[in-house]
Amino acid sequence: MQDGASFSDDDLVLGDGDLAEKLNALYREMRADPLLAGITRIAAAVYDPKNDTVKTFLHASDGPNAIGRYTAHLHDLPGLSSVARTGRPLIVGDLRAAATGGEQTRRLADLGMRSRYVTAIRRQGVLYGFLFFNSTQPGYFTPDVLARLVPHRRVITLMVAGELALMHAMLGAVHTARTMSRHRDEETGGHLERMAHFAQLIARRLAVPHGLSDAFLEYLFQYAPLHDIGKVAVPDHILLKPGRLTPEEFAVMQTHVQKGLEIVDGMRRDHGLQGLPYGQLLANIIAHHHETVDGSGYPRALSGDAVSIEGRITTVADVFDALTSVRPYKTAWSNADALAFLREKAGSKFDPACVEALAAQMEAVEEIQRRFRDESLD
Repeated sequence: MQDGASFSDDDLVLGDGDLAEKLNALYREMRADPLLAGITRIAAAVYDPKNDTVKTFLHASDGPNAIGRYTAHLHDLPGLSSVARTGRPLIVGDLRAAATGGEQTRRLADLGMRSRYVTAIRRQGVLYGFLFFNSTQPGYFTPDVLARLVPHRRVITLMVAGELALMHAMLGAVHTARTMSRHRDEETGGHLERMAHFAQLIARRLAVPHGLSDAFLEYLFQYAPLHDIGKVAVPDHILLKPGRLTPEEFAVMQTHVQKGLEIVDGMRRDHGLQGLPYGQLLANIIAHHHETVDGSGYPRALSGDAVSIEGRITTVADVFDALTSVRPYKTAWSNADALAFLREKAGSKFDPACVEALAAQMEAVEEIQRRFRDESLD
């Protein structure tokens, strides 16, 4: 693996695209069954309990993704709310009659989908998301079809829940490490929330030109806050120094990148997370968040496209929030001043496309800042 990480290729069991490929294979297998040939779309959405949001995640069909990239609050989706609350599946016999039920329902109906079957994705009582089956035939999901669908539904649910459970286990382990060390660093919980949401905003804007999947966007959102985990290994006299670091001290500070890779690698090994999904993306976020497009960054002085897109996105999100946040050694910059700085350094320190993707969504940026304001400032 590149950039000093110690993950092996064998570790990336569910790496980028693998789960989507498995879903597509299952979709083709189901379509080969005459009784299930009428299923024309399978999709999975993930549920984020912290923000009460449902987000598109995986999709398999013979046509375009009917929903596109979609995020909504669960409380705004009565059908899914009922599935989550009761555990009972949702069956819609004619989506045209239910077209007022929401934007996603209208999109499905516009693309010719007529019936729908929705179940919850749960594991050990935890709601991870929802599984959707669609057909162009009205009233398709009869008792016979549902009975034949049971083993396929269970396999898909296990695959999706299993992958997401691995991710949550990693996030839980890192959260524990951060909780024990938070007093040592200026990175507040608010900072980590904001920069993760900023990274997601940027990635959504760049998704089409860079071919970023919904799954990529979700894992970027989840993993971006782990970029500086290696700082837990930096000595206090350097990490907490109020003034400028000496060249020797800065060299020690730079080691937090490699330390971060080692910490995550150790957590994977010690907690049985060798199959961590999108492990390469996580490693790149850690390894590349101090690299720059002109090659003046560290630790490897990478440049241009050698710096991963996830690294470039994370860098812009992180720096923007650092500039606009209060620190013990500085006051908060205005959003306008922070954007001016990013634009001044675009093409040298920062990816211009990432900078402009953030700049184009300042209304969303301001909403994120309001939602995740640091408690110490209230």
